[in-house]
Amino acid sequence: MSDLPAAGWRLRGTLLGPDGAQGADLYIDGSGRVSPDPLPGAEDLATGGWIVPGLVDAHCHVGLGPNGPITDLEECADQARTDRDAGTLLIRDCGSPVDTSALRLREDLPEIIRAGRHVARPKRYIPGLAAELDDPRLLVEEVRTQAARGDGWVKLVGDWIDRGLGDGADLAPLWPDEVLAEAVGAAHEMGARVTAHVFGTDALPGLIGAGIDCIEHGTGLTDDLISEMARRGTALVPTLINVETFPSIAEQATKYPRYAGHMRDLHAHAWETVGRAIEAGVAVYAGTDAGGGIRHGRIADEVAELARAGHPDPIGAASWSARAWLGRPAGPVAGAPADLVVYDRDPRDDLDVLRDPSLVVIRGRRVSVGT
Repeated sequence: MSDLPAAGWRLRGTLLGPDGAQGADLYIDGSGRVSPDPLPGAEDLATGGWIVPGLVDAHCHVGLGPNGPITDLEECADQARTDRDAGTLLIRDCGSPVDTSALRLREDLPEIIRAGRHVARPKRYIPGLAAELDDPRLLVEEVRTQAARGDGWVKLVGDWIDRGLGDGADLAPLWPDEVLAEAVGAAHEMGARVTAHVFGTDALPGLIGAGIDCIEHGTGLTDDLISEMARRGTALVPTLINVETFPSIAEQATKYPRYAGHMRDLHAHAWETVGRAIEAGVAVYAGTDAGGGIRHGRIADEVAELARAGHPDPIGAASWSARAWLGRPAGPVAGAPADLVVYDRDPRDDLDVLRDPSLVVIRGRRVSVGT
């Protein structure tokens, strides 16, 4: 990364945002923040191109790898750098057993909004990742614990395969409805929002009825549940590049034919389901589910899948709209950290442009992409 010149930077180009495209002449001061006024002597950093507020991966896992938790913080930082080089400058980390809070102090890395550990029942999630509760009545207190550890989010496992059903094993809810309502209320009292991993349908009524703030994946949504999410303002992060793995998950589940068939069916209808949610007015944001089986740096792939599902503003779902949803400035407002991505061509005309940023600026510092 380059140092900031004493006089600051100047960027000229076309700024994309919620109101479309407009000419921009931006200045970044010596602290790495957007200046409200022109800065005499500022060095030109960009004199053309399309400027996009830093991209957002709204479902990511920094600290998870193919073999489980990553305890080396520098290896975790490598994951975040991969996302950064792809233009992702804000990450909502949707659950990790690794405390990555120290990475928030790093000026070279994206801002990470952490959700603490997943909360699940024993043998009802990926081994070693979740805080596992023998008694579902312990959920309320565990939610309070994770809310205190995170950065304003708590992540529940809403459903998972129940192998205790033998040959009839399938996706099944983890939590009683009344416990969910109390747990979500406890998080809200602490100023935290709650989201949940949900593949199937059965767990969704209880979660949505409890006032949950977001659903991850949501492949089992029905029209009635979509309408209720729209009414309540419940968001959806569908992680469609992860949904693409459902057929391979089914192929490995030979002992559980009912579950395997269910996963195939969810995959077959996922893009249609997301499209219906968008049409109904549900706020849908881009998240890759990077970590574990999904490699980091794939935000452009998820944007493309949202477009395939019919999202009218897939770039906004991974930038200005997602930033506002997460409580960050939607664009380069005066005094805010200068987190920007510049492209040589208009990404609205060709989403593949998002795969090749010409310039990444994080907290006002220029990134040499790939380093």
